[in-house]
Amino acid sequence: MASFPTAPVVAAGLIGGYGVARATGVRPLGGVVLAAAGVAAGREWLSRKGIPTTAALSALYLTAFGGSHPLAKKLGAWPSVLAVTAVAAGVTYLVADT
Repeated sequence: MASFPTAPVVAAGLIGGYGVARATGVRPLGGVVLAAAGVAAGREWLSRKGIPTTAALSALYLTAFGGSHPLAKKLGAWPSVLAVTAVAAGVTYLVADT
């Protein structure tokens, strides 16, 4: 399987997961999008960077998802999702994609 950049996958998972949940009103469906992107990125990190980096980036991805919820109370839902996505995708790019 060919290697691919994972920062866009992280961004798609976070933004797409929220967008699907919001558009459909079915939060678990958004979770499926979030999980699918996380698994795809995680498999690539594991093959390219090993277990420690995969664990760290997976923790960042999940922290971004979880952190968007309290941040939304201060910034609003979409600004929160976009902010955590920028951080998670940026770190992912620097750590895994360069």
